[in-house]
Amino acid sequence: MSGSSSREGFGSPPRNPAEPAPELEGTPTLPGHGHNGSSAPPAGERQEPGKPAPEPETADQAEQAAASDDGAGDTAQPPEEAGPRRKPRRRRSTLVELLVLAVIAVALALVIKTFVVQPFYIPSSSMENTLDIGDRVLVNKLVYDFRGIHRGDIIVFDGNGSWDFNAPKDSNIFAKIGSELEGIVGISHDSSIYIKRVIGLPGDHVVCCNAAGQITVNGVALSEKSYLYPGNAPSVTKFSVTVPAGRLWVMGDHRFVSYDSRGHMENPGGGTIPESAVIGRAFVKIWPPSRWGILNIPATFQQPKLNATASAAGASSAALAAAMDNGTPLQSAGAAGSALPLALGFAGAVPLSWLQRRARRRLSARRARRREPRP
Repeated sequence: MSGSSSREGFGSPPRNPAEPAPELEGTPTLPGHGHNGSSAPPAGERQEPGKPAPEPETADQAEQAAASDDGAGDTAQPPEEAGPRRKPRRRRSTLVELLVLAVIAVALALVIKTFVVQPFYIPSSSMENTLDIGDRVLVNKLVYDFRGIHRGDIIVFDGNGSWDFNAPKDSNIFAKIGSELEGIVGISHDSSIYIKRVIGLPGDHVVCCNAAGQITVNGVALSEKSYLYPGNAPSVTKFSVTVPAGRLWVMGDHRFVSYDSRGHMENPGGGTIPESAVIGRAFVKIWPPSRWGILNIPATFQQPKLNATASAAGASSAALAAAMDNGTPLQSAGAAGSALPLALGFAGAVPLSWLQRRARRRLSARRARRREPRP
């Protein structure tokens, strides 16, 4: 037996390569290298004196950490992708804009109909042949704010309180709204609204008839053949009336069938109507197209003697101003249908809607710019 050979069961057992090498006391450490089997502290960290160094991570711990990371990655849900923004439905937007346009148009039409101009339907034959049944006329509601009423004017007036005393008034708000909407297109049939021709102004002395069968105003005979219904006499009813202040004597052009001032002489005012009841002046026929035309004042009412005799009779200053003002009647240039207020309403609503849409687009673009992320 050799003494130098190691015997079985004696000496150091063989070292497993996977195990860390034993650390020898007193072994110097080379710069840049740690002790065998130990980990150097990470850069930037200083090992506090007296605090043990963290134990190195073993292979089993590394595998467990990797497995836990894989599991977390499997269970974690990816962030939901923001879907594309829904564009507003153009069809719905168009319908809303059309509805707004219609509402604005109707509102403007009501304003125009109430204060400026209104169409009226002719339901009777009292003004034939100047106005036939079914004709539609436009009534200027502003003209008498700028000039007085003229003899020969065709006026629309409310007969309540002068000719009609027991006319029922509908208090139903829906009926009133319906009536206003009907008035926009000229299909309203209010039984207390009349259309007649002015024959006598305040202070005028109106007489039927002279030896020639003519009506006279302040002693001046009227030549009415140009507008009276063919075959009609000026009047078969005799009368002699001095028109009170603030009132008018009116008659229809179809004298045989017209129930006018002559038929109301027993009423308060002697058949005259108050000037305050006048709604406006009919100045143009607009329907049917074949009867379109301007409603001018007949020449017989522009006789200079009418004004001179009114002055000599001492008529009121307001009546004289109206008598002396023989300006050309207002004319319309482009009335195309009985729905003129509604057409004017749409004409005003279109630019308003366009401006509203443009402003809304600008506001949306400004808000979008504010939402954009700044660099």
